[in-house]
Parts: sequence; C-alpha cells; structure tokens
Amino acid sequence: MFDRDVWQEIFNTLKTNKLRTFLTGFSVGWAIFILVMLLASVNGMENGFAGQFNDDATNSIFVRPGTTSKAYGGFEAGRRIQFKNDDLEYIKQSFPEDVEYISARYYANTTARYKSETGSYSVQGTHPDHQAIEKTLVVAGRYINEADIINKSKVAVIGRKVAEDLFKDEEPLGKFVEFNGLPFRVIGIFTDDGDDNAERRIYAPVSTYQRIYGNTNDINIITLTYNPSYDLATSLEFSSRLEDLMKRRHKIDPDDQSGLYVFNYAEAFDNISSFTAVLKAIGIGVGFLILVAGIVGIGNIMVFTIKERTKEIGVRKALGARPSQIVNLVLLESVFITSISGFVGLSFAWMILAAVGPMIETPAFSNPSVSLSVVITATVILVIAGVLAGLLPAMKAANVKPIVALSDK
Repeated sequence: MFDRDVWQEIFNTLKTNKLRTFLTGFSVGWAIFILVMLLASVNGMENGFAGQFNDDATNSIFVRPGTTSKAYGGFEAGRRIQFKNDDLEYIKQSFPEDVEYISARYYANTTARYKSETGSYSVQGTHPDHQAIEKTLVVAGRYINEADIINKSKVAVIGRKVAEDLFKDEEPLGKFVEFNGLPFRVIGIFTDDGDDNAERRIYAPVSTYQRIYGNTNDINIITLTYNPSYDLATSLEFSSRLEDLMKRRHKIDPDDQSGLYVFNYAEAFDNISSFTAVLKAIGIGVGFLILVAGIVGIGNIMVFTIKERTKEIGVRKALGARPSQIVNLVLLESVFITSISGFVGLSFAWMILAAVGPMIETPAFSNPSVSLSVVITATVILVIAGVLAGLLPAMKAANVKPIVALSDK
C-alpha cells in the first residue's frame, strides 16, 4: 500500500484513461450525494413534524367535544356535547394515578388596546397547570395561579409578540390593557417554542372569561398530561379508558366516533416515527441501488483495464510477482477511484446542507441534516464498495498465466 512505484503506476493508468475514470467515479460520487441528501431530507421532514408538536408536552392528551352521530341513552343523534368545569374534577378524581397536569381551555378573541396601539389576538382562558402542558416559558412576571382562578381576576399573561406590538420598548408588567374595552393587568410575558403566532396569544384565568361571557361554566377543551413514565402501550390504554369514561358521563354511544375526540400525542409521534422510518429505508434503498450501479461501472472499467494490461501483468508474473501483489495493485486502484469520487460527492452534499439547511424552516420541513454516524457509515461503504468493485477483476488478473499473457496481442 505504501509502495511509491505502485501508486505511480496507478496514477499513470488513471491519467491515460481520464474520461473513463471521471465518468466511472462520477457515478459513485453521485450515488453517495443522493444517499446523503435523501437521508437529510428525511431528517428534515422528521424535524418539521417534531417542531409542530414542540410547543406542547409530548405526553399530552386533548379531549374535544363533538356532535353525536348516533342516538343513545334516550338522546337523539346530532346532540352537541358541552364540557363543564365539573368534568375536570371528575377526570382528576377518576384517574388520580394517571393524570399529571390538567387544565381547561376557553377560547375567545379580543381587540387589545394600550394607549394608541391596538391589535387583534386570540385569548385562552386556562388553569395554572396549562403552563406545564403547553410548555410555556414565562420570561418576565408570573403565570396564572389558583388565586386568580378563585377571584376571577382580570389579569393576563401576554406573548412576546403581543408585548412588542402594544408596548414597543415600554415595560408591560403591571400595566393595564383593554381587552374589548375591559381593563386587564399584565402579570407576565411568555415565549413559546412554536411559531410567532403562538407568541401572539394571551392567557387569562378561565373563570374570568367564563364570567365575562355570560357567567357560564362551559369550557371548550380539556387538556392534560399523563404520568411521564408511561410507555406507548400504557399511554394508549389510558387514552382508551379516558374516552370510555367521558362517553359514559355524557351519554355517548361507545361506538360513536364523533361524539368526542381524544387525541394522544404519543400516538401521533409513533405514527410519525413509523412514517419517517419507512422514508429512511426507501432513501437508503434508492441510494444503495445507485451505488451498486456505480460499483458495477467501476468493476467493468477494472475488467477492461486488466484486459489492456494483460501483457504487462504477464511480465510482472514472469519476473516473480506474486498473485497477492497483482491483487493488491488492482484493489488499490479500485478503492482509490471509489473513495476519492465518493468523498467528493459526500463533501458536496455536506457543504450544501451546512449552507442551506439551517435556513430552511417550514412547518413540514426543517433543517435537513445528517449525523456524524451517517458520514462515518458512508465512508465505510465507500471502502467496501471499492473492494467489491475490484475484487473479481483482481482475481482474474492474479490467475493470468505468464506464457498466455506474453503471447496476448
């Protein structure tokens, strides 16, 4: 391998057949490039999917009311289900070991005004536990607490974008903002790992908004997190028990799929993982097939090279060259072509991903990239591919008989 004469001979051979070497190496480099880009694209899709759920706890469950499609318990089909405050307490008492955090959501929209600045925002009336469920990071002040719920306080936690829109460079904490003409005191500012729209949201005590809108105890959604130690099977089993409980409570047919909806993030993540695993397998399969085509091309080139150098190989063997030396010569040439061309393809893909990847941020596709393990694996594949491409030609060259080779025309 470290014989200077051997390498000089390899370079002379490659120099003599520049175009043929380039075209053959290009197929291998292109295969590695496609393989890396496909795997990076799958990772980008996976990052995009994960980003959509990044602003909520991964052990979250959302229970949404619907409209019944079947008659049941003396009620006709088409009945609109309405959750109440008591539903939260009922769930907590029914599943004391399963529920970690639980909160209601009461949705409303408001036109907010501070001095001369106005803006339209969505408001969510929530309980204190909602901070952990939504993974809300309060960067100034505090979140809603139990005293706010009990006293039905007109207080609000505003998103970073809301603070920028209304207050500009002024400190928002402690100031009063009018929500549809009613004064609310700003007690906190939060950031969110979701998009900017998540930071154009306002949180307020659920009891306050229930009083504002008709002194009701209606809620729109129940959201909760379950015991974080649960695996997928246990979390799905809990979802099923929760759904059965709520259907019995609200007199919904057990087979009615539209009376209420229970969405478990664990199931969504499992589906996403399965989907991306299939895509990754397809990407590897496509890249492997392209690489095989490149290996076959290099093998063909090496066969022609051996044929052209039959007499030279005969002279070498007549002068005492061992078969292993002939094999090493052919394999080194094959591995060299494969490795160099593959590294070029790998480097090109790596540079594109490093330059463009971080700038790609969409809901379904984000920061396509490959890990170091992929790079190392691709490098090992290149070396193995080079050995496989040159193995048969090398064995053929080693079996050439000197007398036959010297008589070859």
